[in-house]
Amino acid sequence: MTFVIAMPCVDVKDKACLDECPVDCIYEGERMLYIHPDECIDCGACEPVCPVEAIFFEDDTPEEWAEFNAVNAEFFDDLGSPGGSAKLGLIPRDHPVVAALPAQDPV
Repeated sequence: MTFVIAMPCVDVKDKACLDECPVDCIYEGERMLYIHPDECIDCGACEPVCPVEAIFFEDDTPEEWAEFNAVNAEFFDDLGSPGGSAKLGLIPRDHPVVAALPAQDPV
């Protein structure tokens, strides 16, 4: 189990979670942030700092956003496990589910 980022992050990307993550496992896509399931240590530091409440423990993801459990994991299928997001910066793509979403109004 791991933490995941869901729909409220799309087109917001506040990035407060990036500063809180002690293992640098939150990666930036074009439209949202993604938590690497193999690099996350389940510390939960990211969850309380998210201003739009987009971060959930995988088992606690609201049903309407349950597909984001797979979205977070599958985002890394081609990327592998880079060992930290800081060295990569913005990854110029998103998971196809996110890329296909209509533009969201930022909070």
